[in-house]
Amino acid sequence: MESKKLHWPEQELAKKSILNAEESLIIDSKRSISHLSPGILKDIFTTGTSSYNVLLQSKEEKKHHSQKQSSSTYSKRYRKSSKSPSSSRSKDLRKMKAPAPVMSSSTWYCLERHPAVFVTSSVSSPVKFIHDISVTGNSIVLPPKPKNKVKRCHISTLPKSKLQPQLSRSFEKGDDFSGKKFCILTAIKPINLEKEKLRFFKSDYTYNPQFEYANPSLPSVLAKHSNASDRFLKQSINIMELTLQKYGSYEKFEQATGGSLLSKTRIWSHVRKYMMKEGCMGEIVVHLTEDLLSRASMTVVNGCPTLTINVSTAREHWLEGMLRHEIGTHYFRGINNLQQPWNSWTGRKKHELKPNNPTEEGLASIHSVLFRKDPFLWRAALLYYTVYQASQMSFCELFKDIGKFVKDPNTRWDYCVRAKRGWTDTSQPGCFSKDQVYLDGILQILRYRETIDFHLLTALGKVSYEDVDRLKGLAVIENMRVPHFLQDHGRYMEHLEKIMEVNELSDRELRDLIY
Repeated sequence: MESKKLHWPEQELAKKSILNAEESLIIDSKRSISHLSPGILKDIFTTGTSSYNVLLQSKEEKKHHSQKQSSSTYSKRYRKSSKSPSSSRSKDLRKMKAPAPVMSSSTWYCLERHPAVFVTSSVSSPVKFIHDISVTGNSIVLPPKPKNKVKRCHISTLPKSKLQPQLSRSFEKGDDFSGKKFCILTAIKPINLEKEKLRFFKSDYTYNPQFEYANPSLPSVLAKHSNASDRFLKQSINIMELTLQKYGSYEKFEQATGGSLLSKTRIWSHVRKYMMKEGCMGEIVVHLTEDLLSRASMTVVNGCPTLTINVSTAREHWLEGMLRHEIGTHYFRGINNLQQPWNSWTGRKKHELKPNNPTEEGLASIHSVLFRKDPFLWRAALLYYTVYQASQMSFCELFKDIGKFVKDPNTRWDYCVRAKRGWTDTSQPGCFSKDQVYLDGILQILRYRETIDFHLLTALGKVSYEDVDRLKGLAVIENMRVPHFLQDHGRYMEHLEKIMEVNELSDRELRDLIY
């Protein structure tokens, strides 16, 4: 069954970690592709707080600097001369039978409308993917979908000349449209994370990690993100206590509502079905990895919208919620934003737009739990709580404190690292506060759910719910793309009410908190 979907070139690639430039694989796309400038791409698919350790800058990147020029020249020359050969080569690909693929800890999928091609890489960390396999040339499909000639997506070993700046911009927070090259989410990833984790666990959780950074953030920048709020602290605690009252522990809640962990093949199958449902096959590269602190992230890599999924957290009943979060929310709002007058920093400033967060992450987080039987806002609540406690506690104290909600030491470590990232001496109170944006955004949207036009909130792109009414007269609405789960407004609103009910949130309570 699998061999009918996967078509491989004449040489078996499953056992190779590197594709030579001469053996570049050309994938036919049934959608027209428009190439966008890095300046436009920089603001599209930023999930910021959830993706700080995806495809970060490699230390050895400088070694490949001299290859960039030749890569760009080769790519242009190859594309000019590949019109008829590529067509015949694509036909050859479709005729071949697929050998059994060898799965590794890091897998790249390029999903198309018809047969899909995936390449498994032997690398264990996405940090070094640019030295093995990179996917280049397949830019975002823009609405409306014109019927002109097909372009190609090339897979080669050589990075594009503008790869790294583009990667950096993809990690900028969604509300940072200033065009600054500095990326705080890259800067706050500790380079000695595994070493400090081992030391922490050997100390029986009594050692406060001393994190080191390749490019430490400026104190003034960190200070901007070190102020935790207690505005929704009561609600976050109540949400977690309600969950534990019903399920006994988070681990039991995870197993009962999330289901079993999925294999890479099953993840690929679920993702493909979801993309077909949303009509976006061939537009997004899918990267499966175990080296991700969050569950997933949507970024732009080599001009390709790229969905990175953490296979160690991909559960049967939660995966589609993650796809609604990353594709149905971040991706669709991103491509819709490209058509609007505010698709640049200048445009946002001209139209006086508010930051798109906490709306962006709040809306995505609601969509994560939208159709669950018990849509507890557990993760958003725990992130909010952990950040606040981190501002008051050392790493060790924080690790012990959240033990009343999460027993598993590895899970607790991950939450503590998220809250303490950016800090060197974690024996001191201090936090990185951006993870509070999820619960903040959720509660604001639920507070105004009766007056928000959710179709427009998606169609207008990267905007705050507060700006929708003011901007709708200026917006380009034709051919905007809205996810399938927003088509039935009545059903959508019913599930928002269920989220309110299950988490014991009242309209009166939200009105008192948010005004």
